[in-house]
Amino acid sequence: MIEHVFYPVFPPDQHAGQVLTWLRANPRQHERPLEKPVFTGLSAFPLTPIAADGDIDEEAFARLVRRLAAAGVDSIGALGSTGSYPYLSLPERARAARVAVEHADGVPVVVGIGALRTRDVLAAAEDAQHAGAAGVLLAPVSYQPLTGDEVFGLYEDVTAHLSVPLVVYDNPRTTRFTFTDELYARVGRLPRVASVKIPGVPADPAAALARVARLREILPPHVTVGVSGDASGAAGLIAGCDAWYSVTAGTLPGPVLAVTRAAQAGRADRAQEESERLRPLWELFARHGSLRVIAAVAAELGLTPSDSLPRPLRGLSGDDHEQVADVLRRLRLDA
Repeated sequence: MIEHVFYPVFPPDQHAGQVLTWLRANPRQHERPLEKPVFTGLSAFPLTPIAADGDIDEEAFARLVRRLAAAGVDSIGALGSTGSYPYLSLPERARAARVAVEHADGVPVVVGIGALRTRDVLAAAEDAQHAGAAGVLLAPVSYQPLTGDEVFGLYEDVTAHLSVPLVVYDNPRTTRFTFTDELYARVGRLPRVASVKIPGVPADPAAALARVARLREILPPHVTVGVSGDASGAAGLIAGCDAWYSVTAGTLPGPVLAVTRAAQAGRADRAQEESERLRPLWELFARHGSLRVIAAVAAELGLTPSDSLPRPLRGLSGDDHEQVADVLRRLRLDA
């Protein structure tokens, strides 16, 4: 089993600096490799709803987490891109991590820890581990464009101090940084790296198979390959990806579980059929962005307030929102 290490908690005004100092004085030892893959199956990423006063709506967030646990997802991704982590303060993120673990009913929770400064990434990692997270998710967030060596250095610094597994998050659309295969291989050999979340696979099945096979060649055997980009989730699983890191599943776990379980059972045709049924939703993602669409879905189902995104983000309204409601009605997406 993976050992959890809980770091001391510092006052908010001294938090990040003291965490960094403490971590440097207490380096973790990582001689033992991970014994088995940690991140497989369906990982569902819920919203972090924001209330009218600008604070986290903990009641709505807990409701989303409980919904995922009851549906039987394999893990829950708190504070991913769908969870709006860059818009939240470190104390808010710490609270969200605690709420997620508390209401996950034993389902493993992976917590996003990305931030502009390594100091803040380390602080977020400390909070996630203190909350009882089963793992952390890290994208190379930046304002100034990062070089490959800087991205490797980020993961090197963070994994040197972790006691839980880490998912490498390659999200070029948001971070404006694209991993090379060489960088995948370098980062994959770092301690505690357990999974790589790739942005998708080629649409052509043969090319998708070749892409996943190439990743298998360059990554250590214990590092799982997870696909994101929900429109290519089924294709990724069929091509051999171990996990699907899904936006949709964070609010609509039922139909995404149907795709996942079919693919895991070797029923590729069934998985593709279930995924194709969701194409109208994928088309809305492409048109409006997955975050805005899934926020509209959650509001339409009464799971969150009608406007739950952090400012300056705005939810869909008017005809755009009605398109989402129409897709839900036509596809009977209520689970």
